[in-house]
Amino acid sequence: MAWLVGILLAILVLVGMPLKYLGPEDGRIVELVGSPHGWLYMILLITAYDLSRRVGWSIKWVLMIMAAGTVPLLSFVAEHYATKDVRARLAAAETYAATAAEPTG
Repeated sequence: MAWLVGILLAILVLVGMPLKYLGPEDGRIVELVGSPHGWLYMILLITAYDLSRRVGWSIKWVLMIMAAGTVPLLSFVAEHYATKDVRARLAAAETYAATAAEPTG
């Protein structure tokens, strides 16, 4: 989700807006990309909140992830760190489950 939102935001800000205000374009790219980006960003917010509840992120971390969708190219960085954190938490949970399942004695 972060990749899709990031790509659309990059197209919107780095291509559409300059063409609209500096070039011969009448804003067609902004119209075509802006709405899908907005809707997908709302879905990203819901998804980030849901993921944060499942993995136990702090409110600060969740807000940073959510805000990353508003800065061009930052969503790619946020997605990288979020994925890294979730994978580490899953690996730790698997290790804990395997250790807890071992018989003692």
